[in-house]
Amino acid sequence: MVKIRLRRMGAKKNPFYRIVVADSRTSRDGRFIEEIGTYDPLADSDKLKVDLDRAKYWVANGAQPTDTVRALLKKAEA
Repeated sequence: MVKIRLRRMGAKKNPFYRIVVADSRTSRDGRFIEEIGTYDPLADSDKLKVDLDRAKYWVANGAQPTDTVRALLKKAEA
């Protein structure tokens, strides 16, 4: 199954996330199919950049977003 999920980057206690499309069997920070956005929770106003067209494409083709990514996608659409 293909999932849209967060990939953790950044240093210890300074997280930065990339929103990626990956096979559900791979590790959290392992191989991925495509990077579709970034998320910085420590920025002043939650810096969120998402390619909504690609996200919609992957969801239409059966990719399941995680709960956190689903909330971020809703926030990006608004």
